[in-house]
Amino acid sequence: MKRVLLTGIDGFIGHHFAEGILKKHPDWKLIGLSKIDSASTLHRLTDIALWSKQFAGRVEFVYHDLRAPVNPYVANRIGPVNYIFHLAASTHVDRSIEYPMEFVMDNVVGTGNLLDYARTLDGLELFSYFSTDEVFGPAPEGVAYKEWDRYKASNPYAATKAGGEELAYSYFNTFGLPVVITHTMNVFGERQHPEKFIPKVINAALHGERLFVHSDPSRTKAGTRFYVHARNVAAAMLFLIEQHEKGFPVLGDKFNIVGEKEVDNLTLAQFIAKTVGKELKYELVDFHSSRPGHDLRYALDGTKLREMGFQYPKTFEQSLEKTVQWYVEHPDWLLADFSKAQFAKEAQAFASASLLKRTVKGAAGQEERGVSSEH
Repeated sequence: MKRVLLTGIDGFIGHHFAEGILKKHPDWKLIGLSKIDSASTLHRLTDIALWSKQFAGRVEFVYHDLRAPVNPYVANRIGPVNYIFHLAASTHVDRSIEYPMEFVMDNVVGTGNLLDYARTLDGLELFSYFSTDEVFGPAPEGVAYKEWDRYKASNPYAATKAGGEELAYSYFNTFGLPVVITHTMNVFGERQHPEKFIPKVINAALHGERLFVHSDPSRTKAGTRFYVHARNVAAAMLFLIEQHEKGFPVLGDKFNIVGEKEVDNLTLAQFIAKTVGKELKYELVDFHSSRPGHDLRYALDGTKLREMGFQYPKTFEQSLEKTVQWYVEHPDWLLADFSKAQFAKEAQAFASASLLKRTVKGAAGQEERGVSSEH
């Protein structure tokens, strides 16, 4: 049996990864660490609990804001840990431009506090830091960055993720902490925050609203992204765990979890509109003048994981069609209210849930910050 500490368990990618762990390893236990705020939602966890009663008793929730060190009380509540997966982060690029110090505190200071706690643990086998393709900056046509290429962050979000990544590697080098680092790309799937591109497209198409699509300065070529479903990201991370347990040298290394296919955002939006049976209303806008600090293209080289034998369980097309259909059937997730009132209501509902063990202290009164395990 393994005990796994997962930060950002109630975030978008975090809850999909939690689901993957619980399904694949029926004897493992999860300790979810979160400060529960406006970008996370406990409905993600209760959704898992409601349809998967076999998860009962295997998930414990511990409330803590990583801007503060992990104190003895919190450490005691967490208990012994074999693996740590650090997915909690501030991720909204626009907000990072408006409030950069929030991102320094969450993504750099928060990571430092978790690393410092981790090095006190006896029996820790793995500390996985979840990073982003944005640390490398924009990728020209034909370029895909390898794991150890230089960084050139274009915005405070990307810079703070790179800072956290460098801290993690320094703890591997200095203290021997068993660190592994992953970069991923544009992740999509069920229960994503409605501000993200694919839910936003679905919502616009269903309601006949105009969609603004980032393009080059001439407004003739839409920006592109590599998209990957959150369950495929979870599968890649579980694959790395397996390789580690088999003795493959993953510690001190970095791995790119790449999107299955590069798609220009206009083509993607048109496909989604067609899938829901609606006509897309859109306008191409200059990506940089409309949102400074954003880049037209990112790209990672996925050769390393591929050569290790990893394959995605689902294709991009299969994942996208299933995701769109899920949102059509669950429209409330396109209109999710992440206000303080809803936040307090969710915390109360979670605290009374019978299918999850929990430790929630003072959750409903915390200030919104925009932290999740979302990319």
